[in-house]
Amino acid sequence: YTGVGSAHSVAAGRVSFPLDLRGPCLAVDTACSSSLVATHLACQSLRRRECGVALVGGASLKLLPQEVRVFAEWGMLSSDGRAKSFDADADGFVPGEGCGVLVLKRLSDAIAQGDNIRAVIRGAAVNHDGRSSVLTAPNGPAQEAVIRDALHDAQIVAGDVSFVETHGTGTALGDPIEVEAIDAVYGPPSSALSDTHAPCVLGAVKTDIGHLEASAGV
Repeated sequence: YTGVGSAHSVAAGRVSFPLDLRGPCLAVDTACSSSLVATHLACQSLRRRECGVALVGGASLKLLPQEVRVFAEWGMLSSDGRAKSFDADADGFVPGEGCGVLVLKRLSDAIAQGDNIRAVIRGAAVNHDGRSSVLTAPNGPAQEAVIRDALHDAQIVAGDVSFVETHGTGTALGDPIEVEAIDAVYGPPSSALSDTHAPCVLGAVKTDIGHLEASAGV
């Protein structure tokens, strides 16, 4: 099993093989955004009609201590084992384990087939930070740009958004940059809004389940 079982490509193939799935089958590794990028690619496949149904998911397990030990040596982990997103006492993230899978269809197909529709993905966007202070540091302007690209793809304005589920790792470096990027896009008043529009609320599920890394998005 270990001969091919440890290959990323086979991880996705082990799902397609028993279910006899014939559409695009690929594993995505973009670190913490892996399952969100996979969702983005799945939406593109549906739009291009490469498939009629897409299964997209992510899984994260901590099977070896080396990675966690490195994070600890870098000072990236919470000192008390609690994730404190956007808190003045935030001092690091908390690794978590888990998996999630989404079943995606084109909205017209889901309605025609009588599916129980839980949510609609209006648009998506992907980018890279480019150069920042260090490899693991986020880039505020790049985060602003990808949010604006997603809004454009969804054909909505910032004022239409009332809730943002954040990355919210609970780190002293990343959280402020993320909040500033979100505020730059969703904070300023918009001409499309009235003076009494509701504020945009931020959420961070990592405070409850930790940082699931590759499966954090789903």
